[in-house]
Amino acid sequence: MLRDKYDNEITTSSGAARDLYIEAVDRLLGAAPFMVEGFAAVVAADPDFALGHSGLARALQIIGNIPDARAAMAAARAVAPRQSEREAAHLHAMSLLIDGKGVEAYRAIRAHVAVHPRDAMLAQTCTSVFGLIGFSGQPGREAELLAYTSELLPHYEGDWWCMGQHAFSLCETGQVDRADALIDQSLAINPRNAHGAHVRSHVYYEAGEPKAGMSYLQGWLADYDRQGIMHGHLSWHVALWALEMGDTEQMWQRIDADAAPGGSLGPPINVLTDTASFLYRAALAGHDVPAERWQGLSDYAKRMFPNTGLGFVDVHAALAHAMAGDEDAVEAIIASAVGPSADVVRDLAETYRAIARQDWDAANRYLTVAMTDHARIGGSRAQRDLLQFTLLDILVKQGRGQEARHLLALHRPVQANIQSVAGL
Repeated sequence: MLRDKYDNEITTSSGAARDLYIEAVDRLLGAAPFMVEGFAAVVAADPDFALGHSGLARALQIIGNIPDARAAMAAARAVAPRQSEREAAHLHAMSLLIDGKGVEAYRAIRAHVAVHPRDAMLAQTCTSVFGLIGFSGQPGREAELLAYTSELLPHYEGDWWCMGQHAFSLCETGQVDRADALIDQSLAINPRNAHGAHVRSHVYYEAGEPKAGMSYLQGWLADYDRQGIMHGHLSWHVALWALEMGDTEQMWQRIDADAAPGGSLGPPINVLTDTASFLYRAALAGHDVPAERWQGLSDYAKRMFPNTGLGFVDVHAALAHAMAGDEDAVEAIIASAVGPSADVVRDLAETYRAIARQDWDAANRYLTVAMTDHARIGGSRAQRDLLQFTLLDILVKQGRGQEARHLLALHRPVQANIQSVAGL
């Protein structure tokens, strides 16, 4: 029987399909362009290869094409009786994920990975801040993610993907020096790994090195196809550094061309959350953000995410609606928030509604409650700096600038010398 890159037996008699599968998995793990096309080629080479269909389903899910992802998963199940016991368990767990049964999928995947730790296509679903652990809505998810990648690492010696994911876990738990060394090892093996470039960017951010980060990421993006799923989000990182360094022309160019609706080719979740976050951080720093930008983003949120359920998305949608002056849309999120982080979503939606009303006392009250465990909404520390800077701005508006400066020095000292909030 043939084996994949990670020495798992795979049920295909086609050497071509096996080789294409290895390449497609690498594309997915590295966020390379054309990962969907890569798995489509696997399926074309062997229509009876269930993991090819399953990989296609996962790639389609990542880019936000859920109907086609479910169709591909159905095709995988149709040929599943021909698969090994490991592959059958893989397909069952992936089916739960593609069908949107996140809690059940998480349990099945963790159980499977405990027995088959080198089943990377399933193992990757629980990594990063956007994975099943990162979006679990549970307290302590950053520590759990670090524990998870720590358990994986011994099984992936010399593997660029796993080293990169563990480096991200280290970075998100404040171990920036260890993350710095490990991501360099990962990128030395595969310098064109977009997830690795992303982790490298977060290390620069957490270390307070905007010039080094900007220089690295601008150069890296020059050879990264805009169809790569990380292109828009990496452009968001560049725009943040441009904002920090006062390069107004570049920050708007990056957002409009590569991150915002109508420019980005990335997944809708990134388009909404990155744009909302950037617009508000730009406004906090004292830049004029025209109402038309907020209105366009609010319309995008309604169109792409008509229902609540993913806390990270819901918070950014509420922000866009509040800044666009659409209180009914904010109220709809507050009323319909569901999931393990629903309480935090409601408090943050109330925060931005109060800010839109310039009710600083109410905004402070709601945000103070949410800040006790804001990591539950998901996203990285860099992304959740939006909330930290929002609180600082509220305090400034209340005439409590000295308190704001103390909070910044205490909670995010690496950002203390950045003009993140006008008047601070």
